[in-house]
Amino acid sequence: MPTLSTPTRRPRAGWPWQAAPVSPTTARSDGGPAVRVAVYHDNSDIRIEERDIPAVGFGEVLVRVRASGICGSDVMEWYRVPKAPIVLGHEVAGDIAEVGEGVDEWCVGDRVVVSHHVPCDECHYCATGSHTACHTLHSTNFDPGGFSEYVRVPPLQTSKGVLRLPDDVTYEEGSFVEPLGCVVRAQMRAGVRAGSTVLVIGSGISGLLHIRLAVALGAGRVLATDVNPYRLDWARRAGADAAFDAAAAGERLPGLVREANGGCLVDLVMLCTGAPSAIAQGLACLDSGATFVFFAPPPPGEPYPMPMAELWRREITVRTAYGAAPADLAAALDLIATRRVRVDDFVTHRLPLERIAEGFGLVARAEESVKVVVEP
Repeated sequence: MPTLSTPTRRPRAGWPWQAAPVSPTTARSDGGPAVRVAVYHDNSDIRIEERDIPAVGFGEVLVRVRASGICGSDVMEWYRVPKAPIVLGHEVAGDIAEVGEGVDEWCVGDRVVVSHHVPCDECHYCATGSHTACHTLHSTNFDPGGFSEYVRVPPLQTSKGVLRLPDDVTYEEGSFVEPLGCVVRAQMRAGVRAGSTVLVIGSGISGLLHIRLAVALGAGRVLATDVNPYRLDWARRAGADAAFDAAAAGERLPGLVREANGGCLVDLVMLCTGAPSAIAQGLACLDSGATFVFFAPPPPGEPYPMPMAELWRREITVRTAYGAAPADLAAALDLIATRRVRVDDFVTHRLPLERIAEGFGLVARAEESVKVVVEP
């Protein structure tokens, strides 16, 4: 996978994107500065509120959010509602608006991508390459979430989770670094390489990024499924050699895969939906010795009977993939910056913060949107 060099310090002045000093767009009733945030209660109840600008401490930076993508996980109510009310948003690109004491790498005006989760790099999981299993990674975040005008980036994220956005990469493109980083990690750990045959189950934005990356890595054939004609069309536009209507295909899908893949089933299945029927279809399309990756989970409490004897006999590997480590994010940014993976065409909707509820509705319905980006 490609990597990026460590960010270097740049002069504070003279750059065309130099940010203005922190200038809130509203004021609190007591006259103090305030910023707008979108507070999530559920998919149909998202409220715009005013809060104090987060105070920047030692080792921290304040980022003016310019683009924040709505992730499919943001609309998983079983996952989000128990934590509500909460400010969501973790696909963030923007400008450094304020630099705390002790920060030497970053200057006001630097264009950046910010990661909400970073590992400790010291525990057993990090030492063995399982960075996304790190307890620190699961406990870190910025303040508040990315659906806000400003976010405070704590010291650990400032030191490990801020990447410089190249001059010719837009904020919108930068907001794809986190989701593409997750895809990079999944495909790297699954062993996608030149000549691999890949079936992507579910062609939402995660599935489309899997298609684009598999093509970029030289996969021999990339196939896709979905139940929505709009998304099937997007799968083909993203580079899939063939895209099948999963509902219409039903139990015939393995046969259709063989027809499109020279008589063979596939080396790798990327499951990008948690529907039980999709799991069954994906397992049925695996060749012997193949790998099945749960990239999207079914809701908790929904058991699925895995055909263990069949998987054992055919030496099928079943994996999961969660999140992205700093190296995965750096690789994702490099793939975007070098145009090996195009992402700009996936943005179908750009909305201001006050219309974020509309954006959540688009993503939750999953009918005629690919990527919705909020521009606070």
